[in-house]
Amino acid sequence: MFAINPLYAIAGVAVGLLVGLTGVGGGSLMTPLLVLAFGFHPVTAVGTDLLYASVTKSVGTAVHRAGGTVDWQIVRRLALGSVPATVLTLAVLANAGQWLEATAHIITVTLGLALVATAAAMLFRNRILIHFAPVLDTVSPERIRRLTVILGAVLGVLVSLSSVGAGAIGMTVLLLLYPKSPVNRLVGSDIAHAVPLTLIAGLGHWAMGSVDFGLLASLLVGSIPGVIVGSLISSRVSDTFLRPILAGTLLVVGGRLIF
Repeated sequence: MFAINPLYAIAGVAVGLLVGLTGVGGGSLMTPLLVLAFGFHPVTAVGTDLLYASVTKSVGTAVHRAGGTVDWQIVRRLALGSVPATVLTLAVLANAGQWLEATAHIITVTLGLALVATAAAMLFRNRILIHFAPVLDTVSPERIRRLTVILGAVLGVLVSLSSVGAGAIGMTVLLLLYPKSPVNRLVGSDIAHAVPLTLIAGLGHWAMGSVDFGLLASLLVGSIPGVIVGSLISSRVSDTFLRPILAGTLLVVGGRLIF
């Protein structure tokens, strides 16, 4: 049994609450919190957060699967790109172990850039969709399939390095590629794809010794009830109020990590 740290559990509650309210993946919130507020090594923060995400996303996938809101064809296409990219990225990280500090710097900068990109995707999603929608309407189904695989590969690299990206960035691109699909099916597909992605990446980090299971247990104890409460009250809080605040926070934190 792992000793539960109340401070980490409280952080889990806070992040879980925000995830339930906004729908933004926990990686964009939890990983920088572990690095900047609690002083964890970036590699440990990313590895622990990946397994943390795989557990929480599994619960979300079960809910979406029961509701029939998962497009397994999209999930397979994303996984076709993300799984090999994740394995390759983990292999590079493992071989770079002897340059630990350099690896930590790369992960920190990647995390910062991913946070900035996530914030931009949140703030300008509607403009992005309006701008690119006419162009993508003329793209053939086969090219859409290839672009989905490429998106999966990009997310595989990004998530393996930073644990950030599968949520806001992935959803924004999926909305562009599949404008005729119901949004809830795209959300369910994105969450379902995140399960194998974060699990494989998390297991890879575990094999490299960069997962703190005591921390993981503390985060889950807090985040699971936090997600439930946040989801229950999300309909009472304006999304237009929350998202700019969250995006602004991610911009500040991302800039702090980069510079």
